[in-house]
Amino acid sequence: MTHDEFFLPDGDIRWKCLELREDSARLHYGRFLLAPLLEGQADLIGIATRKTLLQELEGTCITCAKFLDVPHQYFTIDGVEESVYDIVMNLKKVVFRSNQLSGNVPRFLTGYFRARGPGPATARSIVVNPAHVEVINKNEHIATLKQPMQLFIELEIERNRAYGRKITYTFREGCYPIDASFSPVLNVNHSIHTYYSPMNERKEVLFLEIWTNGSFTPVEALGIASQKLVKLFGFPLRIDEDKEGYYKRFDFGRSIGNTKKTTKENKISSGIDLY
Repeated sequence: MTHDEFFLPDGDIRWKCLELREDSARLHYGRFLLAPLLEGQADLIGIATRKTLLQELEGTCITCAKFLDVPHQYFTIDGVEESVYDIVMNLKKVVFRSNQLSGNVPRFLTGYFRARGPGPATARSIVVNPAHVEVINKNEHIATLKQPMQLFIELEIERNRAYGRKITYTFREGCYPIDASFSPVLNVNHSIHTYYSPMNERKEVLFLEIWTNGSFTPVEALGIASQKLVKLFGFPLRIDEDKEGYYKRFDFGRSIGNTKKTTKENKISSGIDLY
């Protein structure tokens, strides 16, 4: 990470955008700084913001493609240059944009890909019902039709976050699940630099670099992550120690003994060496 000369904000702590760049439809870059911070605050904010950007933001992806009269994934449809496997891999590259702050966007969507030949078919031929999301990279190549024909694919689309997602697929004939990457943030880097204020106080500056897949700009991603952090830590703290029955009383000696006994019994019954 390289840094140019710039003016640090005085007074209140605030974000400042240093650079925004769109390398392609699927790659956006942003560089930001947060200052002035007290010593130790930059590391705390940087780690929390990075984890929120990578794990808490939701993305919309195709999770399953359904073909008609296709026996296996390496089958080649008559009149189509690519195999079914290649078409599925091309569908995996499609990026969707949805409004995460709106509560009207359903979590599961249905769509279809319909293209007529001859000629190349792109993601522009994808239609989502209902139209709560839009395709960002509409020029993404999906298949090449070599003769006058129609290619139709049913699509299952899901909005989810990357962290903690359980993948459960049920085998269905003609359906090919896609291992989608839901996180709209591709990578996040942060670094910390110190300086001395005019009052000779040691201060810190947090630099943050964000790469997104185009479904959100780096500014939008940072804004949504900040709102999620504020919401997460904004819950009121209530500790009612005087309320009878609020806390269960445990005999920690008995609990530890039972735990050891259970572990030993499991070790013997399973026949697995535990260390």
